[in-house]
Amino acid sequence: MPAFALAHLYAPQVNEDVLTYIERIQATLDPFGGRFRVHGAEVEVKEGDWPGTVVIVEFPDLERARAWYDSPAYQEIVALRTRHIPGATLIVDGVAPDYDARRTAARLRERAAR
Repeated sequence: MPAFALAHLYAPQVNEDVLTYIERIQATLDPFGGRFRVHGAEVEVKEGDWPGTVVIVEFPDLERARAWYDSPAYQEIVALRTRHIPGATLIVDGVAPDYDARRTAARLRERAAR
């Protein structure tokens, strides 16, 4: 099942450290099968507030997403970004290809009825 690393970058500012980070991040993702799914895109807010932008990286599974973030290669460069761009980063498990939200709703209804 895929997993994702998501970063909500509140006020991205490009400078030399950030450019170095961007140039080096792909080499940290490759050993873990990480692939950018969203990077540098304009965010269209439909509900609520969302200052900044979002980055989404897909991994084959949760173990590899965690291993990437904790890897010495990524830890060596992460401060190049975090010193200059405030934000939140999370790792989250994806859903199976056959996921159907109706089954989730049914389980929630069942629990609520107990």
